[in-house]
Amino acid sequence: MLKIEHLTKIYGNKRAVDDLSLHINAGEIYGFIGHNGAGKTTTLKSVVGILQFDEGEITINGTSIKDDPLTCKKQIAYIPDNPDLYDYMTGIKYLNFIADIFEVGAKERTERIEKYAAAFEITGDLGSPIASYSHGMKQKLAIISAWLHEPHLIIMDEPFVGLDPKAAHLLKGMMREVCDKGGAIFFSTHVLEVAEKLCDKVAIIKDGKLIRFGTMEEVKGDESLEQVFLELEGAPC
Repeated sequence: MLKIEHLTKIYGNKRAVDDLSLHINAGEIYGFIGHNGAGKTTTLKSVVGILQFDEGEITINGTSIKDDPLTCKKQIAYIPDNPDLYDYMTGIKYLNFIADIFEVGAKERTERIEKYAAAFEITGDLGSPIASYSHGMKQKLAIISAWLHEPHLIIMDEPFVGLDPKAAHLLKGMMREVCDKGGAIFFSTHVLEVAEKLCDKVAIIKDGKLIRFGTMEEVKGDESLEQVFLELEGAPC
């Protein structure tokens, strides 16, 4: 599904990501954790083709994000840590705009918009300008837009920030459903309790370097994910 091979991204004299390799397979929810500035967002932006990188290769279903970014982007969805939506649009216009980009048919988009807007309880707000939305509502709209074209791979940066408990529970179910249908999820989070319960695999990054990865059981053993993370954060790379 997603292969990251020897990814390196350099800013000046700093290696924001340093020789990172990860494979995310179909059916997996893969968590990506690390402190602020560890390289998580840089990695995710490189995966989705927003950032160019200095070394390495990233492929999605065998296609290089460098060589054929359009083919890759048709198969994925990306939710950044702070959704930058078009505030002058109404919610429904924005969703139709995204559906147009991904060539989602009229019947399919209507059904999916109605389904997810009702689930997130924002149906009555879709006619309002996005500028009037709270952060949580914008996050819900971004999630709905990501699910509209039924992507094979969904990349998310801190997706639970701003969501109320009910919406967070719904999102977790949606993530598992994607993987049950043969897709994959790769997401960063600081909410370690969620990662421990939800993820099939997890990777820990520190100062741009991958310091531990594998199944949840392999990474944490008999400890909690929080204990392992704090121990590794205190250890030198």
